[in-house]
Amino acid sequence: MRDTGWFKSSRSSSGGDNCVEVRLTDTLARLRDSKNPSDGQLSVPSSAFSALLRKTRDA
Repeated sequence: MRDTGWFKSSRSSSGGDNCVEVRLTDTLARLRDSKNPSDGQLSVPSSAFSALLRKTRDA
């Protein structure tokens, strides 16, 4: 089973925690606020998250 652990974009600055962190598994993409990681997560199907990334890259 795939589990990437939490990560943020390579374009995020290393000096701040104003980022969205992502954790990918085989079936889900989990997102959380890096400033408040214990405040909860948003989970979406991996396929939906992949589609969102494709659309934003193409925009």
